[in-house]
Amino acid sequence: MTLPAGWTTRRPTLDDVPAILAVVHAADTFAIGHPDFDAEDVAASLTGPYFDPTRDSWLAIDPAGTVVGWSTVDNPTGVGREFVEVYVDPVRAAAVRAPLLARQLDRVAERAAERGLPSLTVRCAVHAPERDWERELRAVGFTLVKRYVRMSCPVAGRPDEPAPPGVTVRPVRPDDETDLVEFHRIYQAAFGDTPDHEPLSYQRWRARIGDLTAWDEWFVAEVDGVPVGALQSSDQALDQNSGWVKSLSVLSAYRRRGVGAALLRRAFARYAEKGRKAAGLGVDLTNPTAPLSLYRSVGLRETHWADMYELSVPAAGV
Repeated sequence: MTLPAGWTTRRPTLDDVPAILAVVHAADTFAIGHPDFDAEDVAASLTGPYFDPTRDSWLAIDPAGTVVGWSTVDNPTGVGREFVEVYVDPVRAAAVRAPLLARQLDRVAERAAERGLPSLTVRCAVHAPERDWERELRAVGFTLVKRYVRMSCPVAGRPDEPAPPGVTVRPVRPDDETDLVEFHRIYQAAFGDTPDHEPLSYQRWRARIGDLTAWDEWFVAEVDGVPVGALQSSDQALDQNSGWVKSLSVLSAYRRRGVGAALLRRAFARYAEKGRKAAGLGVDLTNPTAPLSLYRSVGLRETHWADMYELSVPAAGV
C-alpha cells in the first residue's frame, strides 16, 4: 500500500517528540475529545524496552515537510501480544493511516520471526468517532474482541469516607521492599484468572514503575491486618486535572466485602486533597473481577468507550 503522491516516511528520533506530540494530540482530540499524551509519554515510547525506533516506528511527512502521522509497536513486557498504534492528523492525513498500518503489520511479522514464534497477535484500539479506522482494520482481517469503557466522577470537596469494619486502607510503603513485593503479589493473584493477563515478575514490574513521585496515591487494603487489596494510580490524566486509577486489585476470597470500594474512596479523597477535580479509570467489560456495579456504587459513570480489534500475523517467512 503506497503513500499519496509527494508524501514521504522516515524513522523518528527524540528530536521529533514535539512534532509527534502535535499529531497525537490532534488524533486524541478527535477520538476522545481531549489530549491524552504528553511529551514524556512520547519519549518513553521511543526509548522503551523491546522497542527499536529505527525498526519499530515510522513518521509520515506531508509535501510541506510537516510530520502528520506516527505509527509504533508497543510491547513493554517483550512477551505476549503486540499493540500497534497509528496516529494521524484526522483532518490532513487520514490517507496515510492505512499505509502506516501495513508497514507496522510487516514489522510485527518480522518481530514474530525474531522471537522464534509462528505468529503474533496484534491489537488495535478504536474509539467511537473512528469509524474510518475501524473499516481499515476490518479490511485487513481484524476482528472485534472486546470493549473498554472509561468512567469518571467529580471528587472536588469529597471527604475521606471510613472503610467498613475490619478493613484498613493505608498508603503503600515505597521504602519497604516487602510491602512492594506484597503489592505486586496481590495484583498478580487478583488478575491471574482474567483472559488477557500476562504474568510479570516482581523484578520486571519494579523496573517498569521506576522511581515514582506520587506514592501517596498508591494504597494497600488490609482485612484484620492481612494485605488483601491494592490500588495503583497513574498521572495520565493530570492534564485534565484528574486522578487516574491504573489498577484495582482485590484477592478473590475478600471480594464483595467493601474492600474495593474502600480503596477507591481513599484514592478519590487523596485526589481531592491535591486539588483534582475528578477521578477516572478504564474498565475491561470482559474482566469478571471489575464489575461496573462496584464503580457505579462510588459515583463513577461511563463517559466513552473503545473497542479492541485483533489480528493474528504469521511470522515473516512462514
